[in-house]
Amino acid sequence: MLRDLGLVEDSEPFKRLFNQGAILGPDGFRMSKSKGNVVNPDDYVSTIGADAVRCYLMFIGPWDQGGPWNPAGISGVTKFLNRVWALATEPRQIRTVNADADVKLRRAVHQTIRDVTDDMEKFRFNTMLAKLMTLVNCLFEARPFVSDAAWNESIQALLLMLAPSAPHLAEELWTATLGLPYSVHRQDWPTWDPALAAEDELKIGVSVNGKPRGELLVSAALTDDQDQIQSLALALPRVQPLVAGKTIRRVIYVPGKMLNLVVG
Repeated sequence: MLRDLGLVEDSEPFKRLFNQGAILGPDGFRMSKSKGNVVNPDDYVSTIGADAVRCYLMFIGPWDQGGPWNPAGISGVTKFLNRVWALATEPRQIRTVNADADVKLRRAVHQTIRDVTDDMEKFRFNTMLAKLMTLVNCLFEARPFVSDAAWNESIQALLLMLAPSAPHLAEELWTATLGLPYSVHRQDWPTWDPALAAEDELKIGVSVNGKPRGELLVSAALTDDQDQIQSLALALPRVQPLVAGKTIRRVIYVPGKMLNLVVG
């Protein structure tokens, strides 16, 4: 129809249709006046703000599935946004600046940028916000121990990633509170550095004949050394009795993730 009107050249003005799921009433049924389960978002906007409602609608479930409205859930989102406000406005009480804390925080930030960027591109808004919540927890833990440079970088990255979901809050903190160039919505999207995002240690799940039998915590530098990983796996207390006197017929190893020993 749009092509017939001369508004677009192609049959559809987008490459892929991605419909959003329905927001159900608190009782799990479609909102209906006859059921008395209609939620008026304006009632929430007037008390907790449009950003909280917007974020909750994104967080309620997978974007193409929707889910039931839950007053407790929106309270959790409001708490999250209040914590972001506190991070950006409250003065830090620094105990001891620790270089390792800087490295750890930057790793968390760059991992979050990587994951949030991927979630945004794939319309996974609920997991995107969950990862921002995890980053906020990391920031609270790191607040007394990191340098000003690492802290300021992290707060700015957080606001840039939050801006599409909470545009008013992000703008207020970016421009009015931190005094950064207007506007947060005109800034480049943050980029992540694979070197800064890389873990020092990785957890590798160990299975015997497909059944989990433990985990290895190994240096990231060892993850490509299958022989070394296999030796460490064979030394695990829960693995030893299962392989004693048996032949290892096959080893399935996914570097940095899992090792499965097929014995018989």
